[in-house]
Amino acid sequence: MIKKLLIANRGEIAVRIIRCCKEMGIKTVAVYSTADKENLHVKLADEAYCIGLPPSAKSYLNDDAIITVALRTGCEAIHPGVGFLSENASFAKDVEKAGLIWIGPKPETIELLGDKVQARATALKYGLPITPGSDGAIDSLEKGQQIAAKCGFPVIIKAASGGGGKGMRIVWKEEDLEENLKIASSEALANFADKTVYIEKYIENPRHVELQVIADGNGTVCILGERDCSVQKNHQKLLEESPSPAVSAEMREKMYKGAQQLFSGLKYRGAGTIEFLVTGKDFYFMEVNARIQVEHPVSEFVSGIDIIREQILACTENKLTVNPQEVQIKGWAIEARINARMPGKITRLEIPSGPGVRFDSFLYQGYTVVPHYDSMLAKLIVYDYDRELARKRLIRCLEELQLEGVQTNREQQLEILKTKQFISGNFGTSLYQELYGQN
Repeated sequence: MIKKLLIANRGEIAVRIIRCCKEMGIKTVAVYSTADKENLHVKLADEAYCIGLPPSAKSYLNDDAIITVALRTGCEAIHPGVGFLSENASFAKDVEKAGLIWIGPKPETIELLGDKVQARATALKYGLPITPGSDGAIDSLEKGQQIAAKCGFPVIIKAASGGGGKGMRIVWKEEDLEENLKIASSEALANFADKTVYIEKYIENPRHVELQVIADGNGTVCILGERDCSVQKNHQKLLEESPSPAVSAEMREKMYKGAQQLFSGLKYRGAGTIEFLVTGKDFYFMEVNARIQVEHPVSEFVSGIDIIREQILACTENKLTVNPQEVQIKGWAIEARINARMPGKITRLEIPSGPGVRFDSFLYQGYTVVPHYDSMLAKLIVYDYDRELARKRLIRCLEELQLEGVQTNREQQLEILKTKQFISGNFGTSLYQELYGQN
């Protein structure tokens, strides 16, 4: 067992990792920007060091500064959390070159799966269905036109190195293709330093379903059920639940088989998520997120497994404490992301509690929310025996949550949970647009 670990992240996920490490007897080192000196992860870690100014490029993306702190403080490993450098193969290589353990998949695995074009080819190799689209990058308008004509409009242009809706454009008719290829490529270059894009057939109003995976790096793969992340705004998830109302036992079995083959074949290490688009009885591979996900708590509730702990063990000791054959998915869990609409000081914070209630956050009364980073302030997660009981519990908890001093999306989350579409479980990724007339 390692004795000391650095967390190359901030906020809620850093707090989550610190708490897990405390239970495992691992000392933690936090890093922070000058804007985050009062952040909860700084207060909870055993040690904390400032690594730069508020812009991410000058702090949380400053890989040299992070590795230097880890070495000077005697850390044995670095956990990247989510976002920032978590899927940066170059950083993972530098961590390993420095003699430190990378809490994540092997750098070459990150590299392979981070290129969405290569990831599609890899998924196909292991028998997973993919949406019709380009076999490689779209490097000319003519090639784009050929692929789009073959797929049939609408099509979607995606950044090969992208995620989070960046470098992504839906094209409804041929005359709009050229302009959108330029825009998507430009966005991809600006956000990921890689202008490569590819084209897929656009599936209208699908379900967004993903499987939570943990693996030991030796071929043992454990799947902790699926999550439904179809409630989204601008491709950013708002509500997540496990299991998915859209997945039948037959579809689940096929998804599991494909994921098992892929992750086992790659000798994947640590936590990861394989994402699918679901339409009717069909599902298509979308991508693999080679890291822990924001929405992992719903999978922890239904499986009873601490995914962060298993991730650390898999990456430091090449083992899991979980037997894949013994995993049982029970009950229903739903997570609501509480996002800030603008910065401000938390003047009042009252957190709901009770059986099956979890609040993951970095907030405390008196803390000032800074404008430099992601808008997510907290995750409110609930669990119960079935979906309707979980839905009602989440409504009760959202109503009970008192978070004053900043405007949030709490009321909107309540509205969505009470709609006939959500209650029925019959909705797709267009739900937000249907309700509010926005993407």
